[in-house]
Amino acid sequence: MLVAGATLGLLSPIAAQASDLFNLDEINSYLRSSSKKSSRLDSKTFDNENTVNLNESIDSIKVKQNVFEAGTFSETTVFDGKAVMAIGAVDGGDALGGNHNEKTAAAYVYQWNLNTSFTGDDNLYVRLKAGDGWDGAFDNKPGTYHIEAKDTSDAFNVDKMWYSFPLGDNITATFGPKIENYYMLAATPSVYKPGALKAFKLGGHSSAFGASTSTGGGLKYVADNGFASSITFNSKKAASTGGLFTDQDQNKVNTQVAYTADNYHLSATYSMQNGWNSWSYFSTKTLADNAGTVGWGTGSTLDTVQADAVALRGWWRPEDAGTATPSISVGYDAITFSNRSDNITEGSGYFVGLNWSDMFQPDDRIGLAIGQPMKATKVSTGTLSEIDPFMWEAYYSFRPNDSIEVTPAIFGGTDVYADTGDDLFGTVLTTTFKF
Repeated sequence: MLVAGATLGLLSPIAAQASDLFNLDEINSYLRSSSKKSSRLDSKTFDNENTVNLNESIDSIKVKQNVFEAGTFSETTVFDGKAVMAIGAVDGGDALGGNHNEKTAAAYVYQWNLNTSFTGDDNLYVRLKAGDGWDGAFDNKPGTYHIEAKDTSDAFNVDKMWYSFPLGDNITATFGPKIENYYMLAATPSVYKPGALKAFKLGGHSSAFGASTSTGGGLKYVADNGFASSITFNSKKAASTGGLFTDQDQNKVNTQVAYTADNYHLSATYSMQNGWNSWSYFSTKTLADNAGTVGWGTGSTLDTVQADAVALRGWWRPEDAGTATPSISVGYDAITFSNRSDNITEGSGYFVGLNWSDMFQPDDRIGLAIGQPMKATKVSTGTLSEIDPFMWEAYYSFRPNDSIEVTPAIFGGTDVYADTGDDLFGTVLTTTFKF
C-alpha cells in the first residue's frame, strides 16, 4: 500500500512536467497531420459564443493546473531513472550446483532515483527498484553475478536510502538505513566499468568493498590537494533485535586513505570485520563459507568470525580518449581471520581492468578484465585444500543515442567456485534505457 501511494504521488509531477518528458515537436507534428479542414479560422471564430467557450476552457485548464501543482515534488527534488533488459546464457552453469543453470534467461531491472536537497548543500537519496528473471543464470556468486542483477519478484521496493550533509568545507557526513560502504568512500578506487560481472566492480568486489545493503554511516574528508580519507561503518543487525555493535551484530568498519590526481589514483583501505562475509562476489566457496557466525558461545550469544582486510587500489588513464592506450585499474586484496571453524587464517586475490573510450564513435567503450577471486592461502593447522581460480570478461558498449546504451559481453573462468570442474563461458546482451 505504501508503494502504491508513493507511485500515485509521483504521477502528478510527471503529468505537470509533461513538456519536459515528451517530444513536443513530434506531438505538434502529429496534431497538424490529424487536424481537420473544418478547424480553419473563419469569420465565426471570434464571435461572442466562441469567445465565452474559450475563456471557460482557459479557466478549466488553470484549475487543473493548480490541482497538479498541489501534488508535485519539492522544487529541490530531482528525479531520474533507468530500465535495464538483459538476455544471455552460461555454459558450465550446471556444474556450479545450487540454483545455477545453463538455460537462456531474460531479465530486467526498473529503477527510480530521487535526490532532494533541503539546504542546497545536503542531499537525501532514495532509490526504488524492481527486477525479475535473474534467478539461476545471472545472480550467483562469484562467476555469473551480473552487474545489474536485482531480483525482487516484480515488487517495487525501497532499495537504498541515506542522507548526507557537509561539516565545514571539506568534510561530508552520511548516514542511512539502507546503504553500502562504497557509497561513502572519499575517493573512487577504480575507473574500470564492468560490462557483465559485479565481481570486477571497484577493482575487485571482495575483502574491504564486498557489500551488503544495511544500516550505515560515515565521514569523508577531501582536501584541495588531492588527498582524501574516509571512515565508514555498516551493521547488518542494527535494524533487527540483534542491535548495533552488540555481540550478536555483524558489522564492518572501513578506513580509506587516498591520493587522486587528474589522471591517476592510489589508495589503501583497511577493513575491520565482525561476522561479515559479503566478499563472495569475488572469492572462492572455501573462503566464503564459515566466515560469519560459528555457533553458540558463552551467555547464549553467537561467536562471530573476526577478520582484518586490506584493499590496495590504483588506476591511471590517458589524457586523451580515442587512442590505443587504455585506462588501467589494478587491485590487490588480502584478508586474515581469527576463530574460523575450518582453521583458515589468510586469503588473497587480484584484479586488472582495461577500458578504451571513444574508439569507433563518441561515448563507446571497450572493456577487458581479468582476476583471481580471493582464495584461502593459509591454515593454522592441517593441510590447505583450495582451488586456483581465474575469471575474465570482455565487452563493447555503445550508445545509439544519449539515453540508450547497448552492451554485448562475454565472460568466463576456470575453477571459479568450488572445484576444478567449475569452468564457465557466458554471453549476455544488456540494454540500458536512462530517463
